[in-house]
Amino acid sequence: MNLAAAAYAGLCRVREAQPLVVNITNNVVTNATANALLALGASPAMTHHSADAAELAAMAGALVCNMGTPGEENVAAMLAAARAAREAGVPVVFDPVAAGVTARRREVAGAMLGTGPLAAIRGNASEILALAGEDAVAKGADSRHDSRAAADAAARLAAMLGCVVCASGAVDVITDGARRVDLVGGHAMMPRVTGLGCTATAVVGAFAAVEADPFAAVVQAMAVMSAAGFLAAAGATGPGSFFTRFIDMLYSLDEAGIAAGVREAS
Repeated sequence: MNLAAAAYAGLCRVREAQPLVVNITNNVVTNATANALLALGASPAMTHHSADAAELAAMAGALVCNMGTPGEENVAAMLAAARAAREAGVPVVFDPVAAGVTARRREVAGAMLGTGPLAAIRGNASEILALAGEDAVAKGADSRHDSRAAADAAARLAAMLGCVVCASGAVDVITDGARRVDLVGGHAMMPRVTGLGCTATAVVGAFAAVEADPFAAVVQAMAVMSAAGFLAAAGATGPGSFFTRFIDMLYSLDEAGIAAGVREAS
């Protein structure tokens, strides 16, 4: 099955199953992430309370943990929910926002990695390099590295943790340590909208809820993100209209749109 067909088949499973995707995410992107998941066809639940998050995670299709605003309540909720999800066999997807930039973020990332197996990690190149223990330069949550520069670190990290790692950017590098796919698509306007990286992680969660192979889930999710971004740019006059069109594209995307908006890099 080719990339577009596989990604569309995964998207159809999301739309049919409408999986519950529990998000403990940062305060900046909660609304945008929830709307993107709804447009995609998933059922989002957003929480920051430890007991609530753990109970929801145990009944979810997937759990998404995002450390963008690493306050005490958010971090406690992520750790409690991650433990509950793993006990219930629910896939956990982690977004290490600005990992390595501050001591607090290094501490939180380490705690998340130490709670048990993850299904997937999605971050920018600087975040992936930092998680892998390499020197990385970032400007807040923004990467100062090309995603392909993090490919080797992503493969080592994936092999070490037994999960899928995606270093996203102009090229999305996806690896489980043995397999690797590089995707080209999207649009240069995407980094101008806050939270689209976080949204990508949530979309990965939706696909992980309906796809048994985490590597396939991440490839399909990132293909859908890239295609929606590429198509949304047509007719957009700036970041505001781009985001509105992006949500609409997630809602209406079909196999032809995916084929037009993303491809495997050579």
